[in-house]
Order: sequence, then C-alpha cells, then structure tokens
Amino acid sequence: MAQEQSKSIGLPLTVSIIAISFSSIFVKWSDAPASIMAMYRMFFASLLLTPMVWKNRQELQKINKKTALFLFFSGLFLAFHFVLWFGSLKFTTVASSTIILALQPIISLIGGFFLFKERTTSSALMTMGIAIIGAMMIGWGDFGLSRNAMIGDLLSFFSVIAVVGYLLIGQTIVKQLSHWIYSFCVFSCATIVLVIFNFATNVKLTGYSSKDWGIFLLLAIVPTISHVINNWLMNYVNATTISMSILGEPVGSTILAFFILGERLSVWQMAGGVFVLIGVFLFLTHKQKKPSVHEPFPIEKTAP
Repeated sequence: MAQEQSKSIGLPLTVSIIAISFSSIFVKWSDAPASIMAMYRMFFASLLLTPMVWKNRQELQKINKKTALFLFFSGLFLAFHFVLWFGSLKFTTVASSTIILALQPIISLIGGFFLFKERTTSSALMTMGIAIIGAMMIGWGDFGLSRNAMIGDLLSFFSVIAVVGYLLIGQTIVKQLSHWIYSFCVFSCATIVLVIFNFATNVKLTGYSSKDWGIFLLLAIVPTISHVINNWLMNYVNATTISMSILGEPVGSTILAFFILGERLSVWQMAGGVFVLIGVFLFLTHKQKKPSVHEPFPIEKTAP
C-alpha cells in the first residue's frame, strides 16, 4: 500500500518541482526591474484566484480590523521576499540563489528560538551547521567570481528572512480563512505595497516588451501550479514530506539553468550546494521523526 501511495504522489510531486524550478529561469529571461516582476506576479496571481474567491466570498465577512492588519503585514513581507529574491537573480547564478532559499526551514527554527524560546536538539543544531557551512562556501565561491555575485547571495538570504516573517504573521490568520481567501488577500496586499514602492522609486509601471508581459504572466501561473499541487498532496501526506520538495527546486533550477541559460558552477560552489542540501535534508528528516509540539513556523515551502 505504501509503495502504491509513493507511486501515486511521485508524478504530481515531480510536476510541482519542475514547475517551481522554472521561476528563476523566467526571472533571468526578463529585463524588467525586480520590483515590477514581483508586482505583476502578485497582481496576476490575485486575478487568477478571483473565481475561487467569489465562490467563497461569504468568508470575507470574517475579516475584522485586526485580521486585515495581519493580512497587510503578511503581504508586506511577501512583497519584500519577491523583490529581494528576484533582485538576487540579477546578480548571481540560479544555483546559488535557489540553494540559499533552501535554508528557509532552518531560518524558521532560528526565528522560533528567539521569538518563542523554543528549544531544539543537538542533532538539529548539527544539521543546521552543515547547511550554514554550505551557504558560506557558496558565498565564498561567488565572492571569488565577482562582488555582484556576493550581493546576489546576500539578497537571496534576506529574502529567506522576509518569507519567514510572512509565515510567522500568517500562521494564525490562515487557520481562520480558507486558503483561497487568505492567498488572495495577501497577494492583493503585496500588490498594493509593490505599486507604492514602484511609484516612490520612480520605476515605470508600463512600457515593457511583450516578452516581459508574457514572463509576468508565467511567473503568476507556473509557480501557482506547484502551490496548488502541494496543497492537494497535503490530503495524502504530511507537511514535512511536502517540504522535502524544497530540496528539489535548487537541483531542478540548476539543471534548467545549465541547459537553458548556459550557467556553470565552480567546484567550490557545487561542494557548498551539496552541503546545504545534505544539511537541510537531515534537518527535515529529523523534524519528521521528532515533530515539535509547538511548531514556530510552517516548514511547508512557499513557492518562489
């Protein structure tokens, strides 16, 4: 029975990983500013959710002033996440940027320690150390390539902190609303924040090529496919199992970048990437064996 279930979830999980792996490729293809790509991704994603929101519109009455405030700040952090991550891809390689994103579960645990005083085990700390050493190796390798590559690594790391903030704020609100309503409200708030940001920084909202507009739409559609598949799989497997797919994105993105963009990696970067993936894999496996009673953040991956 377990083998049949493994086969049944294998295909959708593979499709999910491939879909999310294309996000970084789309960003690399576009010449538009990171804040514009982030804004239109959120805007088009909001539009795509409109039919489901209309179907569940009675839930909108559950949103009071306090909930609305939390939704706004959740959208604010999500906007920061996309601007920082898309920006990182302007400076560094797909491999370096996406591998650093894989540190999300570990940053979540660190945030839980400082904010909720949650304890962890020595074995978890050891796996975290392995992953962090790997991230440092990637940064060192990129520093040897160029200063811009190092800046890209830092932006990717800050984008992880932003997405953890998004999860922290949203972890209680998402329990009060359906996924469709919650996602629509957060995406809409992120869109508003990004519109204000682009106006304030004098970034033009229109005048982009048809290629860029196509990429904006693809950024909204393709990663959303991954998000929907993962939510569907939650009916059959636990969140930690889904979280393992976070290890598939850097691998998938790196392979796509190699064949589509012609990107190459140094031996030092590849070694650092292996350390990160091994560290995160062991960390998630440890979390699955010994689940925390008070999980500070969802370890479930947010689609980039």
